[in-house]
Amino acid sequence: MRGGVQRNRAVAGEQCDVFPTDCPTRDMVDHVTSRWGVWVLISLRSNGLRFHELRESIQGISEKMLSQTLRALVEDGLVWRKVEPTTPPQVTYGLTEFGRDVGEPLTELFDRITRQLSPRGTG
Repeated sequence: MRGGVQRNRAVAGEQCDVFPTDCPTRDMVDHVTSRWGVWVLISLRSNGLRFHELRESIQGISEKMLSQTLRALVEDGLVWRKVEPTTPPQVTYGLTEFGRDVGEPLTELFDRITRQLSPRGTG
């Protein structure tokens, strides 16, 4: 028997109990569904972006909040981070396979909402 809380992802096909407060799934869901987490995942759905490109694509987000959101999503394994050894360093972010899998339903939701709102502007 292992001591402490297991922080590894469940084996494929296994369900974990998400209701206890110490379940790591709760933190990940909070990160994904946070005010900015959704926008980061949607912005990265097509390709990797540098930090400043990502900030420009998400209007209203501060550098601090973008940094915090990216740090959490990288730690969760949803986003990858690549640093180019230049001066200043160029940092690019993109979705991991897991991030694309999690982001797909968010993208579908975003697309459904934008399709629904589009006719209002033309009518």
